[in-house]
Amino acid sequence: MISKDIEIEELVRSYPFAVKYLMEKGIRCIACGEPIWGTLEEAAKEKGFSKEAIDRFVNEMNQISQEKTKSADAPHIPIDPLKI
Repeated sequence: MISKDIEIEELVRSYPFAVKYLMEKGIRCIACGEPIWGTLEEAAKEKGFSKEAIDRFVNEMNQISQEKTKSADAPHIPIDPLKI
């Protein structure tokens, strides 16, 4: 689970979608070419984000993570193209 205390390096490694998400918010990360060390909260505060905005980031990323997990867990039903 993602928290405001997660280290940026762990966030990027464990949740690859976070790279694009952070870039869209103006927070660069390791994979973006501007290495940042520290927590998500520290990186966001450095860019001027409020506590409320940081909490929103955490909630949104956890929601995205859950959606990705659900879609990955969905049963794969092979389709026979000859029967379509």
